[in-house]
Amino acid sequence: MEYRGLTLDAFQAQAITALRDGQSVLVCAPTGTGKTIVADAVVEQALAEGRQVIYTAPVKALSNQKFRDYCALHGAERVGLVTGDLVINRDAPCLVMTTEILRNMLLGDEELDNLAAVVLDEIHFLDDRDRGTVWEEVLIYLPNTVKILGLSATLSNRDEFAEWLSEVRGDKVLVVEQDERAVPLEIWIGNREMGMVQPKEFIAEYTHWKKRNKAAAAPKRRAPRAGRGDKRGRTRERLPMTRHVELVRMLDEREELPMLYFVFSRKLTEMFARRLGERVSKSFLSEDEEQRLDDILKEVYEDLGESVLDRDLRDLYRCGIAFHHAGLHVQLKTLVERLYEQKLIKVLYTTTTFALGINMPARSVVLDDLEHYDGHGVNPMTVRGFMQMAGRAGRRGMDESGTVVVRMDFQNIPKLEPHLQRYLRGESEPVGSSFNLSFNSLIQLVERHGRAACRPIVERSFMAFQMGRKNAHLALKRKQLVGELTAAGLDIDEVLNSRSIPGKKSLKRKSQELRKVDKTIRSGGERAWQDFMLRRNFLVEIGYLSPTDELNAGANILRNIQIEEIFTTELVMTGMLEDVEPDLLFGILVAMTNGLPKAATLRYKPSPAQRNVAKRVTQVRLSSPVLSAEAITGQESTWSPELIGIGEAWAKGSSLQEIMRMISSPTDMSGQLVGGFRRAKDLASQLREAMREDEHRAEALHGLMRRVSRDEVEVVG
Repeated sequence: MEYRGLTLDAFQAQAITALRDGQSVLVCAPTGTGKTIVADAVVEQALAEGRQVIYTAPVKALSNQKFRDYCALHGAERVGLVTGDLVINRDAPCLVMTTEILRNMLLGDEELDNLAAVVLDEIHFLDDRDRGTVWEEVLIYLPNTVKILGLSATLSNRDEFAEWLSEVRGDKVLVVEQDERAVPLEIWIGNREMGMVQPKEFIAEYTHWKKRNKAAAAPKRRAPRAGRGDKRGRTRERLPMTRHVELVRMLDEREELPMLYFVFSRKLTEMFARRLGERVSKSFLSEDEEQRLDDILKEVYEDLGESVLDRDLRDLYRCGIAFHHAGLHVQLKTLVERLYEQKLIKVLYTTTTFALGINMPARSVVLDDLEHYDGHGVNPMTVRGFMQMAGRAGRRGMDESGTVVVRMDFQNIPKLEPHLQRYLRGESEPVGSSFNLSFNSLIQLVERHGRAACRPIVERSFMAFQMGRKNAHLALKRKQLVGELTAAGLDIDEVLNSRSIPGKKSLKRKSQELRKVDKTIRSGGERAWQDFMLRRNFLVEIGYLSPTDELNAGANILRNIQIEEIFTTELVMTGMLEDVEPDLLFGILVAMTNGLPKAATLRYKPSPAQRNVAKRVTQVRLSSPVLSAEAITGQESTWSPELIGIGEAWAKGSSLQEIMRMISSPTDMSGQLVGGFRRAKDLASQLREAMREDEHRAEALHGLMRRVSRDEVEVVG
């Protein structure tokens, strides 16, 4: 089977054929094997039939890339982008959007009769602690007439997941698997002393080194200074740290460029790139590539100017070196991606931005560490995360294999070896449920369906499905225990209601086990509904809902708010936003949607008006309803009052360059600020809907949104 001049792999042909036959499909295949071709075929088919199709992605970078790709394939007039930050061609038949936007559409009153299919890229995001609920809601709320295409590189429990999908969609979902990569991976350890070696060889050499150097190898002890002896006068070996520059040189000598160097720090991506630029004696680019790059830089420089694309950056790019992270200036990110796609960047230091779905493979990939801050603490990355980054290595049709290098020194082995072994086995974690209904979703469901009808909807969640399967297993265990205890002459009611069972230790143990199993079955089967009722009862307690589930003033506001739900609603309820000037209000919204990095500091002093409004908002932030909502959801509200002045300055017309001079930061955080301005604009839009009965205020918010929608905030990147 061929598609766009390409001979399809068997899994691609199987998936496309099933989708054309009207079946929903779950495609599980390693990164770099061509899953997106299946999605492209779905989009093409829907457009050919005059139907609508939606492509969703978990991150805006991937949404933006697919938007650019589909504009090139199908024409800009047929493709739209809706991310919350940006809305372009909203009525186009092919819409690219974040998953949250689709959820909001399904909860609203939008007409979807012409919707043929939805593509859920990186569908395993369903188990993301902070955002996974949205994926479950989309799959539950979508009409059963809409075809689903789920794409994932890592789903170890794919059959269980597909069984739930089939149940919730009302029709069998076909699982299409491809376990082999088109370009196989070779995993190496990069080490200053040994160079690039296979993990087994590295571990064997480490064993010998540990015997020679027991003190240095011992965990949680500081390595001795080089050349210094121990108390017995013996000299210990030097423990040099392997540097990123050394790994780049190794891969360059092996002709393994271009490469992606993954670092879990924005600061380090910039620092490493600039340091490599200082160390190299010549560019990684050929003369022809340098000329092509110069032509692009001249073209882009006319738009960006020296304040964004300065001489240091231009010189760095001319060496074939760049850095990329979420905080980078929006247009610089777009430029770096363009240069990389055209093979004019040979060494790219990046955070995990490049790991999630973006189609930008490399000859080789380096992982600087196996542990990172995941939003909750410093933890080893998951097998899924490792494979998503490693999977960028190896360009189909260009490389026989992809090279993956893990930077590791002997002194790191005790801590990192267990993680390394998991990654080498490649057994990714099963996808679980993180179902956790938002307050906004709850209000929408109660309003549209009534509380009684909400229960079957909530109990269609993947969480309820998994609990049901677990309970079925536990029911068999309970039956076995009941039989054994009854045979021993014990009364089951007494066993369940008494804490002390006379007789043999084995009977006591089985009695305790039965009580535990019974409790788990009772609580597990109703957990999703119990969570729903916990939130519903809270909304009744604070007066948003009546005891009979009628929407009071708080609920009528909340039904329009999806960002900082209770915090924002309480601000509206207090009336304090009504007398705040629009520009200052935008400062508040920026402070509610963004944070200042720890290493960044402000170069200005807040005005008296800013300090006064910050104090008033902080009182609401610390009020009982907001704190109680945080306790229920386990999510802390964002409130960074130091950013009020930043947001107000943007609303008053200051340029991004002028605003960046108000902050001292070791890394480029202009992209982060632009993202904050976009989210704040989205929150302003929600406020406008919530306050639409106040025509004067709604018009003021509309004017504010027009003023802040300019320059970088309007750029796709």
